[in-house]
Amino acid sequence: DVWLPKGPGPHRTVLMVHGGCWQTDIADRTLMDWIAADLRDHGYAVWNIDYRGVDRAGGGYPGTFRDAAAAADALRANAARFHLDTSQIVAIGHSAGGHLALWLAGRAKLPGSSPLASPNPLNIAHVISLGGLPDLEATAASPDNGCGTEVIAKLVGDPPHWADTSIPRLLPLGVPQELINGREDRIIPYRMATAYLAAATARGDRVTLHTVPNTGHVELVAPETAAWAKARERIAAAFAAR
Repeated sequence: DVWLPKGPGPHRTVLMVHGGCWQTDIADRTLMDWIAADLRDHGYAVWNIDYRGVDRAGGGYPGTFRDAAAAADALRANAARFHLDTSQIVAIGHSAGGHLALWLAGRAKLPGSSPLASPNPLNIAHVISLGGLPDLEATAASPDNGCGTEVIAKLVGDPPHWADTSIPRLLPLGVPQELINGREDRIIPYRMATAYLAAATARGDRVTLHTVPNTGHVELVAPETAAWAKARERIAAAFAAR
């Protein structure tokens, strides 16, 4: 779905990726409608993508990833039609969508032998992960993550395709990354953010963690919350840094 602000453009554009534990039965792109509308009302265009979850035919490896990639690349293909500025795309993803937003930013790092590799992936200038799951291998080894561990096996295949699906294998991504996490998140353990921060920083990436107090998981995509105010502030700062 494309959300367009008033005015002729070209519009600053946010690529948005929903979560839901990579399962369509849990969530689809409509989960993001409220924050998409909020960004539109603040003058941004939003390209809100969808993809087959692991619970749908063709989902998992490689289908879920190919869907996300095709949906992202469709932004560039339709940019002129909707007057979208593609010179600086900011990607934002929630939960499982945080993983996919980071993965989309790192597609250029995929090995050429990967069935997920693209010859000319959409260039993403900045990534914001809202309560994301950036490290699939760590998630698979963490039964306390709210998505469970079985879904990871469905997502990455058997044997697991870690090399082209788990973000730490692609580091450094070479783009600024921001993590926004609720300290009281009961679905995504906070340590996943701090561990990824350490790993990505050690590989030379510029990563910042913003911890929002008194905040869980769903609040990260509710437009009236302090967490979303922080996210919108960071989107504005990302575009201002161009």
